[in-house]
Amino acid sequence: MKTIRWGILGCGKIARKFAADLALVSGSELTAVASRDYATAAAFAAEFPSKHILGSYEALVSHPEVDVIYIATPHGFHHEHAILCMKHGKHVLCEKAFALNTRQVKEMIEVAKEEKVFLMEALWSKFLPHYKKLMEFIREGKLGELKNVLINFGFATPVPTPARMYDPKLGGGSLLDIGIYNIFFAMSVLGKPDTIEASMTAASTGVDEQCSMVFKYKKGAIAQLLSSFSTNLATEADISGTQGRIRLKTRFYEPSTTFAYYPGRVDSETIIPIEKSIGWGYSYEIAHVNDCLRAGLVESPVMTWKDSVELMEVMDEVRRKAGIVYEVD
Repeated sequence: MKTIRWGILGCGKIARKFAADLALVSGSELTAVASRDYATAAAFAAEFPSKHILGSYEALVSHPEVDVIYIATPHGFHHEHAILCMKHGKHVLCEKAFALNTRQVKEMIEVAKEEKVFLMEALWSKFLPHYKKLMEFIREGKLGELKNVLINFGFATPVPTPARMYDPKLGGGSLLDIGIYNIFFAMSVLGKPDTIEASMTAASTGVDEQCSMVFKYKKGAIAQLLSSFSTNLATEADISGTQGRIRLKTRFYEPSTTFAYYPGRVDSETIIPIEKSIGWGYSYEIAHVNDCLRAGLVESPVMTWKDSVELMEVMDEVRRKAGIVYEVD
């Protein structure tokens, strides 16, 4: 089995979780880590050993021993950094949100096609066992006709608050940071909404501290979604149909969630056992990317380019309705 040599661009909190799980995936190697500040990269490599420690992103994308690069910088840099990697012939796994708007996403995809390199949005939840179980229950008709989705995701930001969370140039605000999970799960089970209503509570920088969304569908289904940086919410997902309900309890987007099933019209709860993930849960998407690269693919058959475009189109419409504007728009 060919070893896939990974580089990590950006050495923040999520990159640490990713690097920890990368070590758990056979046939993977952390070959290089890079930060704009060499000391930051060196500190990262001290925690997660890497063959090469680099003090610039340009050095990473030019490195001959790197096959694929995981981009873990703030949203506002994803478009720039993904294109930088691909223009140097590197495959890319880019953290969500993929970019700041649909135009940027489509430009990234066009570069992937031109350079014939792999590109995927790192929406890790789509590869987790509980997500697959959710989709299995729906396909098998265990919920009947889906009628509503209710998802809340919120936390009170730490003090001091990281500047990136409210910086419009970096894609700050709750929508792109955590609201994307609410939208992703709603679209997974109901599809792209026919109409969207949205409003937000603005932070002092103009981005959304809270964002409330209502998705409506011609068949009668409704999704109600709330993301917030102001309060600690339950962070649960309820998916209900005519024949039953599923409730993904605390941290619905993570493998640590509890999968509760309520069959029929009664409120009798059955806890569905889910495969216990190793590490943080990023190993599933890492293994998938490895498989795609070994197969010579440029697009994932699971998290497709169309998926990323439609997800961003919905977020663009949410921002338009709520009045959330970025300079790149």
